[in-house]
Amino acid sequence: MIHTTSVEIAGRQLTIETGKLANQAGGSVTIRYGDSVLLVTACASPTAREGIDFLPLTIDYEERLYAVGKIPGSFFRREGRPTEIGTLAARLTDRPLRPLFPKGLHNEIQVIVTVLSADQENDPDILGIIGASAALCLSDIPFDGPVSATRLGYIDGQIVVNPTFAQLEESKLDLVVAGTSDAIAMVEAGASEVSEDVIIAAVKRGQEINQEIVGLQQKLIALAAKPKMSLNLNGHADDALMEKLASALGDRLHSLIFTNREKGERDSAVDDLRAEVAAQMGDDYSPQDIRTAFEALVKREVRSGIVHGGERPDGRGAKEIRPISSEASVLPRAHGSGLFNRGQTQVLTIATLGSMAEVQKLDTINPEVSKRYMHHYNFPPYSVGEVRRVGGPGRREIGHGALAERALLPVLPSAEDFPYTIRLVSESLGSNGSTSMASVCGSTLALMDAGVPLKAAVAGIAMGLVMTEDDKYVILTDIQGVEDALGDMDFKVAGTTQGITALQMDIKVKGITYGIMEEALSQARDARLFVLERIQSTLAEPRPELSPYAPRMLRISIPIDKIGTIIGPGGKTIRSIIEETKTTINVDNDGTVTIGSISQEAAQRAVERIEMLTKEAEVGAVYTGKVVRLMNFGAFVEIMPGRDGLVHISELSNERVNSVEDVVHVGDEITVMIKEIDSMGRINLSRRALLGQPARDGDSESAR
Repeated sequence: MIHTTSVEIAGRQLTIETGKLANQAGGSVTIRYGDSVLLVTACASPTAREGIDFLPLTIDYEERLYAVGKIPGSFFRREGRPTEIGTLAARLTDRPLRPLFPKGLHNEIQVIVTVLSADQENDPDILGIIGASAALCLSDIPFDGPVSATRLGYIDGQIVVNPTFAQLEESKLDLVVAGTSDAIAMVEAGASEVSEDVIIAAVKRGQEINQEIVGLQQKLIALAAKPKMSLNLNGHADDALMEKLASALGDRLHSLIFTNREKGERDSAVDDLRAEVAAQMGDDYSPQDIRTAFEALVKREVRSGIVHGGERPDGRGAKEIRPISSEASVLPRAHGSGLFNRGQTQVLTIATLGSMAEVQKLDTINPEVSKRYMHHYNFPPYSVGEVRRVGGPGRREIGHGALAERALLPVLPSAEDFPYTIRLVSESLGSNGSTSMASVCGSTLALMDAGVPLKAAVAGIAMGLVMTEDDKYVILTDIQGVEDALGDMDFKVAGTTQGITALQMDIKVKGITYGIMEEALSQARDARLFVLERIQSTLAEPRPELSPYAPRMLRISIPIDKIGTIIGPGGKTIRSIIEETKTTINVDNDGTVTIGSISQEAAQRAVERIEMLTKEAEVGAVYTGKVVRLMNFGAFVEIMPGRDGLVHISELSNERVNSVEDVVHVGDEITVMIKEIDSMGRINLSRRALLGQPARDGDSESAR
């Protein structure tokens, strides 16, 4: 039976339907907003996966280019691996859902979001979150939903609900808030230096909309939900064993955790202690039971020490930031480089500048077709002292890179002011807490070192949260790895002295209050300003000159009707200029021509060639051209590609010339002046008029 529910959100109908498509899935819905339509399915394996201690949840976000009437541009003409946009949408869906599954659920769960139609007005990513929640709630999979998501913009001082792609171009904020009926579950945003107050107001407005959409899902659940499967939940610690371990260890575990300041030393000491108790109790309990109980005890000890003891594993106060150091110009041949250290976290970011012809072409369902600014993040195994296979970027690497990319985007100069493609690569050389925010700091240094005229420096900080059942909590500044793993929140905030440029908040509990979020944002602002001071003490502002190894970009404008002249038949003319001058040339439809080369001289030669091609011939203008043909009565000289003029034999020299070959030969370069342009457009040239006369400034041009 088909069931449908609808609600109007921001002047558009949001409709969720079940019972029509994919009925063999555990749960399935189609969700429509505007003309964007998604199919979302949820399935689970009937039994738990053996030998794991985590939730094996997979979110797949499938972009189908038929959704926008496009044929894929690949050789095979079909969709391949997920695009970066698809990967980020999958992560966006995963993060608010994961905390809502029962603890100890180890059954394989797969949610597949398929974009069937994309109107290129409404971003389908938030529909994936809503659809996934609805599909899970309708299925037999235990899930403590529903959860909803709303996008918020900030245009002309007003918060806008679910702005379109066009509106986002004008918006100072692109914020997604996910939440249940009574708590915030996840926040992600990019912003143009907006204040914390605007963020909080947008989150509150988003939660109002989320409550409407949660209510919509609850109506559908009442009509069509399946009974939930019975589960044998794994991974719960044996309380009696935990207390036995706690009694046997006394204060040894606490001492190891809170006196070993470095991550490696602490982890090694705790592992040794776990091995010791496993050997002592191995006759009475299984290794897995001992491991589970011991890890639960470690978690309890860390959280209790933070909340009730007022101490952190590395001895810092709740608002204290680890020691910071930074450098610029670390690599001699890179266009720009910055090294940022915060405690044991170390990131090296490298900036590379290229021509506008090197922008990244995008083949997605979204309106954006290219990117001139890219940030790529790498997380090698040695950064945490591990050994594992090295391959292409995973979802984590793509997500962290996108967050750092978003943080710097608002302060970059426009393509009109700085006609370069910009690529940043952040290498995580050491990790113990928030390499993504260290990448933001390293990116600021690398860009300024490269001479990119940033509007402001950007820094980032990661905040944490530890909550207890008695409603006590502590917000932590600059969390390290153990506090992230055992805490309740990972809240990354990046921005300038003026405001926030990016944030990402992941909650491991079922939600937090506005009060906690406001407090965390305020604490993050103080930390951000502190980090910014340290960055700017290394490099206060962008370098006035580009690296000598960076390409030089020159930009000129030509008449639109001359674009074809520059390109030439089949691109022949522009290719010849590129090959001869060893430059890159990009011609826009508005007549803007951007020339790039490491050599300023080569770039200038290309400019001269282009200007000559587009310049109208004028009487009195002087050219250096190539002799292309000889006649008895004179020589034809090519003064610009495709444009010849005649130097009559009498105009070749101040002296009498008996034969043209006595003065010039085919292939010779000679300097001539336009003497006359007749009514038929034929050009008469003179060499004699220039003999002994210097060329006028700015008139001499090359027509090779």
